[in-house]
Amino acid sequence: MITGAAIMIVEILGAKMLAPYVGTSHFVWTAQIAVALIGLASGYALGGWLADRSPRLTWIYGAILGAAVWLCGTVLVCEPVAYACLRFKVAAGSLLAALILYFTPLALLAMVGPFFVRVVAPSLTAVGTTVGRLTALSTLGSVLGTLLIGYVLIPLLPNSVTILVTAGLLGAVTAAYFLLWERKQAAPVIVSLLLAGFGGWIGTLRPVLAQPAGWNELYRANSNFGLLQVVEDVRGQQRFYLNDLLTQNTYDPAAGRSQSLFTHMLYGLAHAYTPQLRDALCIGLGVGVVPMQLAREGIQVDAVEINPDVVPLAQEFFGFEPERLNLTIGDGRHFVGTVGKQYDTIILDAFLGESPPSHLMTREALGAMRRCLRPGGTLVMNTFGDFTPGRDFFLASLLLTLETQFQSVKVHDGATGNVFFVAADQPELRLLRTPSLESVPIELQDQVRYTFDNLREPQRWRGRVLTDDYNPVDVRDAVNREALRRRLALHSRPS
Repeated sequence: MITGAAIMIVEILGAKMLAPYVGTSHFVWTAQIAVALIGLASGYALGGWLADRSPRLTWIYGAILGAAVWLCGTVLVCEPVAYACLRFKVAAGSLLAALILYFTPLALLAMVGPFFVRVVAPSLTAVGTTVGRLTALSTLGSVLGTLLIGYVLIPLLPNSVTILVTAGLLGAVTAAYFLLWERKQAAPVIVSLLLAGFGGWIGTLRPVLAQPAGWNELYRANSNFGLLQVVEDVRGQQRFYLNDLLTQNTYDPAAGRSQSLFTHMLYGLAHAYTPQLRDALCIGLGVGVVPMQLAREGIQVDAVEINPDVVPLAQEFFGFEPERLNLTIGDGRHFVGTVGKQYDTIILDAFLGESPPSHLMTREALGAMRRCLRPGGTLVMNTFGDFTPGRDFFLASLLLTLETQFQSVKVHDGATGNVFFVAADQPELRLLRTPSLESVPIELQDQVRYTFDNLREPQRWRGRVLTDDYNPVDVRDAVNREALRRRLALHSRPS
């Protein structure tokens, strides 16, 4: 049961530990699952082979010891291994990093099952019962490990500490066996565990993605949706909210306003294109800047945020007041499918790592959003994109998909990577109001004007309509997301 739980913890947590460097795309999870399966297959084969040749329990507890020691080592070397693998494409790099870090402990732990079948089965007539019982115990342990890591450990502890605790549990099992039944060999086992544990503990003291010189880290917390950080320059003039390295917002704490283009564009586009703005739905809270701007004007705001750990952070460091709007913790797709309410505007600013969640970009998802809009209402979206031919699949596909649900679509290019889509179910979408720049920092005003004026369209023939059944955007846009992730990770690499 313990090794079964450890296998699932390592499988899930491995991808989480690599996420700040290589992202959270399906490539990363595919690599982690593939390595886990290869490790399990190798361990099963090796465990069965060893059990037939030398069925001494010392071997299998030695394998558990090896897994514990290796996991302690991953805490120390995860960062340098991840950076070394960034030189490869994300698919190959994440696969290589997972192989280096997690293949060996998973293979060692997988040896336990077939080995114990050989040792525990009293006779050939009882093999079926023994296999069934041991498999059931291992699977039950895996279920408990999955629930524990998913619902308790990730939000509660840093990933490195969780790995170290898992290694400690495996080490305790090993130590108990040697102390009780193999006392002559217990001393080197205990020493090995203590040295490995000390090395792992040193690794937990080194912060993941330490802040650059000249910046102070005000907040750091693990969450089910990545590492959350708030950093501020030493003069206290700029504050950043980071989620797995991706800058979610830049903030002036003295003025109490955002210094990021996308916040002013989302707010400004909603006002400029929407005939009447009485209530709004914000899918993706961020740190609450745009919802708060709207709420302070007397607009009724509903906001949906999938990560509950963002809310206290937004309150403490970015002036968010949750009592001034209706906040729902949940998935935006589920919300628009069940809310039974209509809005004048929907502002979609949801990101998972370096990209918008693809399930919010499909024809079906956008259709659900259209049904949540009043006649003349607008959908305003922020995304990252590239208009370069050959790298514009995502933008072209999003335009085509929006056009299946809305009569008019406008695309504003910020020329900084941010691209803004405005869609409405009306024959002609046009600016109804001159954008107000009162709340925009003076250093951003020219860029806001430029983005409002810079209307572009990707070449439609390069994209395709995205559906729930077929949505290849994660693969087709991988080159852009990979470049962004690599740039962010290398920029934050400690010198």
